[in-house]
Amino acid sequence: MKYLLSVSVLSLLFLFGSFKEKNIVRTKEILTDSIHFPGETHFANVRQLTFGGDNAEAYFSKDGKYLIFQKTDPKNGIMCDQIWMGKVPTKISEKFEPKLISSGKGRTTCPFFSPDGKSVLYASTHLSGNECPPVPDRSKYGNKYIWPIYESMDIFQVDLNGKIVKQLTNTKGYDAEATISPKGDKIVFTSMRDGDLDLYTMDLKGKNVKRITNTLGYDGGAWFSNDGKKIIWRASRPTTAEEIKEYKELIAVNLVAPTHMEVWIANVDGSNAHQVTDLEQANWAPNFTPDGKHFIFCSNHEYKRGFPFNMYTADLDGKNIQKISRDKGFDAFPMFSSNGKKIAFSSNRNNGGTRDTNVFIADWIE
Repeated sequence: MKYLLSVSVLSLLFLFGSFKEKNIVRTKEILTDSIHFPGETHFANVRQLTFGGDNAEAYFSKDGKYLIFQKTDPKNGIMCDQIWMGKVPTKISEKFEPKLISSGKGRTTCPFFSPDGKSVLYASTHLSGNECPPVPDRSKYGNKYIWPIYESMDIFQVDLNGKIVKQLTNTKGYDAEATISPKGDKIVFTSMRDGDLDLYTMDLKGKNVKRITNTLGYDGGAWFSNDGKKIIWRASRPTTAEEIKEYKELIAVNLVAPTHMEVWIANVDGSNAHQVTDLEQANWAPNFTPDGKHFIFCSNHEYKRGFPFNMYTADLDGKNIQKISRDKGFDAFPMFSSNGKKIAFSSNRNNGGTRDTNVFIADWIE
């Protein structure tokens, strides 16, 4: 499950080994579209890897040599998210050529490499049917932004050729959003198995499942700290009677409307859980920075209209917020390589005025 505003890129222009910006003219408006905007001082050598469709949640293998991501591209027959893997180019002349490693059936989401780089986790609905599951009719809910919580979504382990090695969850209700501790001992994931959207941990074989959040509301998108001792995640928790009523009515039909999300941090067992942002609107896709002293997250808190989304960093107590990205559309899903030298993210930038979202990588500058 994710917040994905589609984006695509018409072309990537480069000359003499360096990328060029371009202007796109539409009627009376000139829109500057770039892969690297002024003020993005933490990025260097930005490179666009995908071109067209919705490409998101791109995450590095532990050695930093590969990326795994999800893609929807109806124009090319990919009707809903499937999982793709590709080698990270090391030269400008080297192309990014991902291959499909999910089954191509159902809907898949939330890919993540195992620590040894020999397998991948992702969630999928394919056991309930080959077709893409239906998306919710938002007109029935006042056209609010709504996520479907597919009951048939379970977590699978596959090898790098896409062969399913093991089904890790097999309970009624949504199981997805899994990431693995850098220590290689735990998986954290979101599940509806007990009637609410909470965080759980399990070992790499799918055993020793433990619930680590217990507050009404959506808890998801969790990541481990580099030492494996803490987790960071997004939470959308209703507080007023009206909010609680709406949440319960939606969750009863496997839907959630997380328009207000804040970032939380806890110990890996769920103890000392505390909210670290209080910005209102949607603050999500958090991840720890390589030094372990800060976190990076996506937010629309600067904009009353709820858009655009940019990436920000903050101290672990939520203070000293700094804006990292500057696109006027959508920047999200940041992940650092394990050595802290690279960052991958998804963005609407350089999409030629379309709604495509593409994957970018850059050198990370402290």
